[in-house]
Amino acid sequence: MDKVDNEYTIVVPDVELLSCICGTNDNNLKLIEDHLGIPVFTRGNELSVDTDNESLRQQFRFIIDRITDEVGAGSRNTQDIVASVLNVEQKADINNISVLVPGALRKVYPHNQHQADYIQAMRTHDMVFAIGAAGSGKTFIAVAEALNLLLTHKVSKLVLTRPVVEAGESLGFLPGDLEDKINPYLRPLYDSMEMIVPRETVRRLVESEIIEIAPLAYMRGRTLNNCVIILDEAQNTTKEQMKMFLTRMGQGSKVFITGDITQIDLPKRVQSGLVHASNLLDGIEGIKFIRLNAEDVVRNPLVKKIVKAYENEKSEE
Repeated sequence: MDKVDNEYTIVVPDVELLSCICGTNDNNLKLIEDHLGIPVFTRGNELSVDTDNESLRQQFRFIIDRITDEVGAGSRNTQDIVASVLNVEQKADINNISVLVPGALRKVYPHNQHQADYIQAMRTHDMVFAIGAAGSGKTFIAVAEALNLLLTHKVSKLVLTRPVVEAGESLGFLPGDLEDKINPYLRPLYDSMEMIVPRETVRRLVESEIIEIAPLAYMRGRTLNNCVIILDEAQNTTKEQMKMFLTRMGQGSKVFITGDITQIDLPKRVQSGLVHASNLLDGIEGIKFIRLNAEDVVRNPLVKKIVKAYENEKSEE
């Protein structure tokens, strides 16, 4: 489509990216036009809208920036990206739903409304529980917001912890020293950070102890002031461990707890500390519970189908 006298233009880095944004037969472009209520024009590697409405300009900029970031991060199913962007942008303040970490490899955007609510909750509450399915982004988004708080100097330290629970394999029989034994449990936290900031940044912050990654047992007896603290895989805490962890919170700190109550590896008859806390603490001022489900899964599309199948089986029991 040819460009007319436009009021606002975005230059796309290359023609291949422009093709991804527009979609097959300009299907993505049509979705964007329907959402904005105005035509979007293309010429060369430029996209433009003919409007002086500042709100529409901001919406247009947000949509194109988000698609550009997702494609740059390796996502190629731009029709799904556009659909999720338009859904979230319609319901949330576009200035407050992305996480921009200083020095980051990419912006972190919510893929759906529940994830947008999750980001907002972490910014308005000192303690947030995110309970949801595998692949729903609960750990990744928490790590992104925690890095944002750390690297913008709103807190002085980031503490990430997990319970070490033996699921089918005895820790004592694993090879190596204690660090070697617990590393597989903590590796997902490193993976999440390294998807957001360069590996060298993570290494430097860990070596200087500005970021601490440790098993949950290492939290006992401490008071964590001016920190952001993440407890991951919280479904595998006992009631006593959860109480111990929550009472580590000191002045000026934020605490994010993530877990999936469908993947509890505790012995039978041992109640999950996450399940207990969700019943005991929900409704207390200053604490927010966010619940994610199969529809929020953002991994391979097959993962969403698998999670949904298990959810359906449980509802039929």
